[in-house]
Parts: sequence; structure tokens; C-alpha cells
Amino acid sequence: MSLCFFSMTEANAGAGEPAAPDRYAAARRHMVEQDLQDRDIRDPAVLAAMAKVPRHLFVDARYQAEAYADHPLPIGENQTISQPYIVALMTQSLKLGRHDRVLEIGTGSGYQAAVLAEVAGQVYTIELHKSLAGRAEKLLRTLGYDTVSVRCGDGFFGWPEQAPFDAVMLTCAPGHVPQPLIDQLREGGRIIVPVGGVFQVQTLMLGTKKQGRLNLENIAPVRFVPMRGRIEKSTP
Repeated sequence: MSLCFFSMTEANAGAGEPAAPDRYAAARRHMVEQDLQDRDIRDPAVLAAMAKVPRHLFVDARYQAEAYADHPLPIGENQTISQPYIVALMTQSLKLGRHDRVLEIGTGSGYQAAVLAEVAGQVYTIELHKSLAGRAEKLLRTLGYDTVSVRCGDGFFGWPEQAPFDAVMLTCAPGHVPQPLIDQLREGGRIIVPVGGVFQVQTLMLGTKKQGRLNLENIAPVRFVPMRGRIEKSTP
């Protein structure tokens, strides 16, 4: 398929000023073609989103040269931005529609929320760390992602006043799926979550809610930062 690679440097240009050439366009194209299309990412909407969202703006300036390499990068607070392939895989696995409402737990840099906003209708994202939440909210607003709402708080409790959600994504690893997130998922909705604690093997799992319960299937072995907060005192 043919993809358009958009310049996103408009975010740094003043009103009415032409955007500067995007010096990361070639790296983004290589990422999509080699790390995504040549593997198992086939959803056209997901590929288009990955081709469009400027990952280099979501990382610290010292890591921008590595922004489109297929590996995670540090973003502060002992957190990371996930590797592009995992971002694409998790997004594709949810099979999102243009009107779907998505809850994300673990905003981090805001990159995954931006990708979700390109393929879904409304995104609600929660970040435990105030500094990361504030930075992500500012950048997402600057880039025009007005369908993304950011909250600083404990993702264990979800966002009940905006429930139910068509899909839920966790970008941090709990030992088990928090019950409030299951409760806030609509019947027939989908959840993707890396399950496993700090010193445990983690498995990316995709669940579908049927008759109030999750039917889970294994997707791939993964390594995410652990989920913090109330989950650490919770038992399944």
C-alpha cells in the first residue's frame, strides 16, 4: 500500500508561516516499511497513523536521532516510550473504529495516545506521574490532538465518569487486570494489557468482555515498566 508521510513541524511554526522540511520523514518511512509492514502490521489505519505521528517530538532532544529505531527510549520518571512495533501491534490488536472511545492507562510521553487518536474517536489517557502528564498534555494540545483528554491519577481506578469504553489499553504491566477497568469496558469491548510484575515474565494479552468477564488470549512476550499505585496492594 502507498502511505503519505506528513510533515509535523507545523507545530513549531508561527501562524501563517510555512512549515520547515521534516528531516525525520525518511526515518519514519523506514520505520513503517521495515519494522512494521515487513512484519505483521497490516491495518491501513494503523500504518497511516504510525507514518504521521512525529515520534521524535515525544522524546528528549538528546534521543531524537534514535526516535524511529525499533526500541524503547527513556522519557523520565523511570518510564519509557515503547518501541514502535509494540505501539503498532497493540493498536492493531484492538481493531479500533473511527467512533470508538478508548481508555489508555499510562500516558507516558503521549505518543501512544496520539497514535490512538489517529484511528479512534475519543481517547482518555491517565498518567500517574504529574510531570509526564503535564508534558504530554501540552504537546498533544500543541499538535492539535483535541480528541485526547489527559488526567493525572492512578490508572487502577480508570475514568468511571467517561465509561463505558469500547477499548482499554494498558502501557504498564500489572500482575493482573484491575477489576475497575473490566467494569468500565463495555460488553463486547476489547482490552490489551501486558500482564506480569517487576520480576515476572510478562505476556501481552488481548481480552474481550463477554457476559461481564474477560476472555483472554496470549499475543506475545513483552517487557514493560510495572504498573504502580493501588495495583501494588491489590490481589486478583
